[in-house]
Amino acid sequence: MKKFKADYIFPVNADPIKNGIVTVDDSGQIVALDDGVSNQGNDIKIEKLEGIICPGFINTHCHVELSHLKSKITAKKGLVNFIKEVQTHRHADEIAILDAAKAADQEMYQNGIVAVGDIANSAATIQLKNESKLYYHTFIEVFSFLPSRAQAVFNDALALCNQFKSLPCSVTPHAPYSVSKELFRSINKLSEERPNLISIHNQESQEENKLYRYKLGEFIDLYNFFKIDISFFRPQARNSIQTVVPLLTNKQNILLVHNTFTNLKDIYFVKRFDRKINWCFCPNANLYIEDQLPKIDLFLDQGFNITLGTDSLASNYKLCILSEMRTIQDNFTGISFAQMLPWATLNGAKFLGIADDKGSIEVGKTPGLNLITGLDNFRITDHTKVRRLI
Repeated sequence: MKKFKADYIFPVNADPIKNGIVTVDDSGQIVALDDGVSNQGNDIKIEKLEGIICPGFINTHCHVELSHLKSKITAKKGLVNFIKEVQTHRHADEIAILDAAKAADQEMYQNGIVAVGDIANSAATIQLKNESKLYYHTFIEVFSFLPSRAQAVFNDALALCNQFKSLPCSVTPHAPYSVSKELFRSINKLSEERPNLISIHNQESQEENKLYRYKLGEFIDLYNFFKIDISFFRPQARNSIQTVVPLLTNKQNILLVHNTFTNLKDIYFVKRFDRKINWCFCPNANLYIEDQLPKIDLFLDQGFNITLGTDSLASNYKLCILSEMRTIQDNFTGISFAQMLPWATLNGAKFLGIADDKGSIEVGKTPGLNLITGLDNFRITDHTKVRRLI
């Protein structure tokens, strides 16, 4: 067994413990957590550390299979240009794709991430996930804005999901601008029949709202680029989220990802519906793609579960939850490290359905342990680092 003592232990489910000691067995399971008084005379050597100990991080939004696109996509050119470039460059040698995915998996491990909600459009990462030290839930993502293609696309997604059958997996819509009502209905029917977590990109660009409000903007050019006829589509005179939320299942947890252009009216609209909504923020990716951040302070104290993600290396320079927390703190000075820590840990575990084992430091759990150093009065600085302890 191992004992770690730090300036503070943040269990997340309870108040921080000053000079706390956490004891783990060889499997990483938490055996004891206390203030150190009861450990006097114990013959197990205590490793004394400067900094704070917290649970392993949960990355609720990533695209590991796009890791080979690192530094290949032009930054700050907007979502529509990003989509075009990804589709242009995403096809590569299978070995190169897998090697980059393995490196990304290892990077997340080194950065203290213990579980990942990962988007997949192919079977490329199955072997990686079976062998990884991380927990993965794979979201098989479906695209089809054309109603006539809905059933074929859905059947293909079910077949791909079956290839991931040895791993946690679900079928999920990509985004409002890429999924027809008919395809939403097929996903909802599946969600009625079996567990099927949902993760959907939401309002990542103002152009998405322009499309739904007025049938104008850059998405019209995108459909033309892909030779997709959307003459059937009628503008809704409201933001995309207000059209899509009623189409989502009320049987499953739903993660709305990015939310860069979600406003307070949208949030209030969502609250009116009986949906199990969670919000995920990936601030570094938002800056990379749109050079704009979501209004995160609007989401506080609204009664929703908030989580954090990294998005992919196509839209980020690193896969590090601490880096995402730093960006939030630097731009929203009223949001503290202590306030964000549940977003980075327990809230993500709750969404993924693994909170019985991950997300908080509690006896009987194997959440992983991270040491955070370089904080200044519990604020993240340029010197703040994360080191994985177990």
